[in-house]
Amino acid sequence: MEVSMFLNTLTPKFYVALTGTSSLISGLILIFEWWYFRKYGTSFIEQVSVSHLRPLLGGVDNSSPTNSNTSNGDADSNRQSVSECKVWRNPLNLFRGAEYNRYTWVTGREPLTYYDMNLSAQDHQTFFTCDSDHLRPADAIMQKAWRERNPQARISAAHEALELEDCATAYILLAEEEATTIVEAEKLFKQAVKAGEGCYRRSQQLQHHGAQYEAQHRRDTNVLVYIKRRLAMCSRKLGRTREAVKMMRDLMKEFPLLSMFNIHENLLESLLELQNYADVQAVLAKYDDISLPKSATICYTAALLKARAVSDKFSPEAASRRGLSTAEMNAVEAIHRAVEFNPHVPKYLLEMKSLILPPEHILKRGDSEAIAYAFFHLQHWKRVEGALNLLHCTWEGTFRMIPYPLEKGHLFYPYPICTETADRELLPMFHEVSVYPKKELPFFILFTAGLCSFTAMLALLTHQFPELMGVFAKAFLSTLFAPLNFIMEKVESILPSSLWHQLTRI
Repeated sequence: MEVSMFLNTLTPKFYVALTGTSSLISGLILIFEWWYFRKYGTSFIEQVSVSHLRPLLGGVDNSSPTNSNTSNGDADSNRQSVSECKVWRNPLNLFRGAEYNRYTWVTGREPLTYYDMNLSAQDHQTFFTCDSDHLRPADAIMQKAWRERNPQARISAAHEALELEDCATAYILLAEEEATTIVEAEKLFKQAVKAGEGCYRRSQQLQHHGAQYEAQHRRDTNVLVYIKRRLAMCSRKLGRTREAVKMMRDLMKEFPLLSMFNIHENLLESLLELQNYADVQAVLAKYDDISLPKSATICYTAALLKARAVSDKFSPEAASRRGLSTAEMNAVEAIHRAVEFNPHVPKYLLEMKSLILPPEHILKRGDSEAIAYAFFHLQHWKRVEGALNLLHCTWEGTFRMIPYPLEKGHLFYPYPICTETADRELLPMFHEVSVYPKKELPFFILFTAGLCSFTAMLALLTHQFPELMGVFAKAFLSTLFAPLNFIMEKVESILPSSLWHQLTRI
């Protein structure tokens, strides 16, 4: 009876205030949950529940080591993820002055991030400088130039170094950043070769005279290899592909131990342009080895060669009727292997996502590597009749073979969880980073979204139809409290009236 009297005293304004406040609170929770999920990839409520409430309720703490073998396995897996998230120099990176800057002039957008350019600056200091640079005035100037953040200051320093002597690294900087065409860059690199070869021969004769001379020779070797590789890339860009292939082969023969530049990936792309598939297979036989690090170029080129053998006659309808032949099965398995290594590539090859200029550094198995591969190799897939059709029909089947949730891989190590963060640092803001695996929205975000929508709708209806909603609210609350009223009446009928009177007074 008292409950009914209380409900009758409530006015419509109370219900409007109640539903409005509930909607506001649930909306604030939803906004916070969404922000937390976008930043950390998990639900705040869920994390608090697992981390703090579960131990209080007697749950098992998963963080405690229950088995030493399991702990060691997790540690190995974590170490592997960290190593796989290492950022690599893009073997096919473009020229800043002739290509990246031209894009900026046309579109007004910056294709390179500060993080990417900072990594390049670190690479230049590692490859092109040594501790004895202060002994040669031009090298001392270039040592400071590589540390400069302002492009114009770097270019001015390079010109200053060239006034003192023929400096190979000064020519490199001007070819990379000041030259506005590939032809200009090639001319500067040809001048750099002459200066670089002279320094290389002199340091080669003195390399065994002490650690200082050995460091000089190592630096001069890096400079010469870099110049010749970029010269070969200029030839490739200017259409002299056979000349580029010869230069790359000679460079790999002359410096077989310098695998850090990944010249074989430049060679593979040039051979594909020549449609010299036999030589492509020979290069793959050497570098697609279990003991060597993989890349999207290696895996997808191997898939392209196997797809080429069957793609012109492949039909999904015919394959579903008669089954896959041995050659078709090999092609499909090669595509699945490539997609497992880098699942972002197919969307770019199939033009489901738009391409941007590739960054100067890539993350293996990440979106940045997918962009770098597709930017140069999409034309080679298009040239092979039916290859993209075969890729379109089979690539999504890879995900049925990979264990979920990705605690272990199928043919490779588990897909690293750090790729999204690193790719966001490497790729420009205007690009929508491809994420794998897709993060599913946590239950609590969906729940708070539903609660916010429901209470907002109630607040709106209560504001528009206060009398009618007041009747509904009273009816709902009366129904809700009906079992309690029934129990109270039974208790009153069973207990003596004097005892019940004393209890109510208490």
